[in-house]
Amino acid sequence: MKALTLKQPWAELILQGRKRIELRKWNTNFRGEFLIHSSKNPDLKSMKRFRLKNLPNGFILGKVELKDVKTYQDDEEFSKDKNLHLAEEKWGNKGFILENPQRIKKIHCRGNLGFWEFKNKIK
Repeated sequence: MKALTLKQPWAELILQGRKRIELRKWNTNFRGEFLIHSSKNPDLKSMKRFRLKNLPNGFILGKVELKDVKTYQDDEEFSKDKNLHLAEEKWGNKGFILENPQRIKKIHCRGNLGFWEFKNKIK
């Protein structure tokens, strides 16, 4: 199954359903369910911003469905979705539209860049 590595607190915010668009600088043709993996190193500034502490790092934590990708053409369009992506433009202009986040029993593993294949079985 495909997986995507994100720094905390972004992985947690997706699983909570608060972050419904993931920003990237690259596009993908992939659509469907994928695993959320938390990076070994958190984004400490964002952890403080969202008042989150002690989140698991270096684990697959859940899964979510990528429904579509939107390209932000301008600042106005980007600002309109601010409550869905919770991020700054520096993260990219490709918005991965996410639905149906679900937690699973966490699985310790190394992540990777981009979408990568997790070959083990999910319980």
